Amino acid sequence: MNSYSQRTFTAAKDNGLRKRRRPGEFLIRALLFLAGFSSIFITLGIVLELGKEALLFFGLPEVNVIGFLTGTEWQPHIGKFGVLPLFGATLVTTGIAMLIAIPLGLASAVYLSEYASRKVRNTLKPVLEILAGIPTIVYGYFALTFITPLLRSIFDSEVVQIYNTGSAGLVMGILILPLIASVSEDALNAVPASLRQAGYGLGATKLEVALKIVFPAAISGIIAAIILGISRAIGETMIVAVAAGAGPNLTLNPFEAAETMTGHIVRISGGDLSYDSIDYNSIFAIGLLLFAVTLVLNILSQRIVRRFREVYE
Repeated sequence: MNSYSQRTFTAAKDNGLRKRRRPGEFLIRALLFLAGFSSIFITLGIVLELGKEALLFFGLPEVNVIGFLTGTEWQPHIGKFGVLPLFGATLVTTGIAMLIAIPLGLASAVYLSEYASRKVRNTLKPVLEILAGIPTIVYGYFALTFITPLLRSIFDSEVVQIYNTGSAGLVMGILILPLIASVSEDALNAVPASLRQAGYGLGATKLEVALKIVFPAAISGIIAAIILGISRAIGETMIVAVAAGAGPNLTLNPFEAAETMTGHIVRISGGDLSYDSIDYNSIFAIGLLLFAVTLVLNILSQRIVRRFREVYE
């Protein structure tokens, strides 16, 4: 059979394969299509529900968006609707958490990717990821019963209040550490081994290769991991509800009690609220703000990943 006949036979064979009906493959494609679009519809449903209830709050004559975003007092029952105390406490706990999670998480990722043997990596990585599986309510009581007494013994009980954003932020950092470490380690492992070998060929040490070659090459995935960790910290609920405090307080002092946005939602929604009351509608406005912050972080993450992504062939 000459080359032309061979090509004709191959084309006919491929065409026959393409035309053959495969019900199983069609079913799988349909399920994947539904799974992809269901996430979109679920997101739209969340936005619509939050927006509908939040409009009832912002439609009140004593409430306006600018005052909501810039006010320094949050007492809806007496007509004070400034969300800054709740937003500020959220930023404080998130900042403390990232001060713990970023350096420890990245150091763990570099060690697992560049230094640990396969046996050590297969042992340490599951152990590290167990931290992410512990219920957050357990972390909350750990912060309240262990970290807070520890801080009070170090800095004096007169300085550190029983409920404080510092202990909540520290424990949130422990919670987020496995997330940043795991995603960053995957990004580091995706860097081609040829870049490492080129560095070693030029006389670089293992540390120089890890920090000056592999780390910059994986920077898009590492930044995405950090932003994902920030989003996780902003949305954390039970740790701050248990350990941070139960009253709005505009302060940057991590040793004082302050209520975060998620902690406030838990406290208010757990009480005896009547539907369509001002307190009830206010939690949807706070939820919409949380959703908007998380959405902005996700968009920023995608832009950074596209900007710094390295493509290897």
